[in-house]
Amino acid sequence: MAIEIEQFMCRQDNFGVLLREPKSGSVALVDAPEEASILAATKRTGWTPKTILTTHHHADHVEANLPLKQRFGLEIIGPEAEKAKIPGIDRTVKGGDSFKLGEEMVEVIFTPGHTAGHVSYYFPQSGVVFTADTLFALGCGRLFEAPAGVMFESLKKLAALPADTKVYCGHEYTLSNARFALTVDPTNSALKERAAKIEKLRADDKPTLPTTIGEELSTNPFLRWHDPAIRRHLGMEKAGDAEVFAEIRKRKDVF
Repeated sequence: MAIEIEQFMCRQDNFGVLLREPKSGSVALVDAPEEASILAATKRTGWTPKTILTTHHHADHVEANLPLKQRFGLEIIGPEAEKAKIPGIDRTVKGGDSFKLGEEMVEVIFTPGHTAGHVSYYFPQSGVVFTADTLFALGCGRLFEAPAGVMFESLKKLAALPADTKVYCGHEYTLSNARFALTVDPTNSALKERAAKIEKLRADDKPTLPTTIGEELSTNPFLRWHDPAIRRHLGMEKAGDAEVFAEIRKRKDVF
């Protein structure tokens, strides 16, 4: 039986996520962007979190760590490389580690780029990955603490997951990402169709997540560095894959 997922908005554009492993009843949060929104979600679901799975140290992902720890007595798990920057951290993980949430195995994927120690959490039995600010729907995170080549390698790891893997990320940036994607991949019919759906979802104030790895591979330019049409559009037919990725990221920074 797959994990149950309650996704909700926090702050201005952050996604909050509550997880429940149904066999054991174990409940976890992926990041803690805002106490009030999280408490509302726990009240709505009746789920009491015992763990926070922290992806990275940015304030909009750890702001509620200490208040929630005080309220629920929960354990905070986070990346070893950022332990000094994560409030209330109890246990560290690194790429290649695995642990259980109830009966469900969780695999840690090291995905630096946005920050130097960012991790993603993959639930292979349920076919779900939580990528926070590494991989977005139709985008990827800004490069604050590592060069483009580091993020490129992180995205390659995520792109290698099964195509039907559901992807939950940290922000509702999809509409802006879609508009940018069309500037570098303007002839992609799948992208055009997806962009139109996204416009409608956001006009109706509906979330654009989850997505899937397969959908991102067919429409997200940050995973399509190899695509001949994108390379022609950028004038980079003979460039290396990492160079093409870096150029796309550079263009998004000023979009």
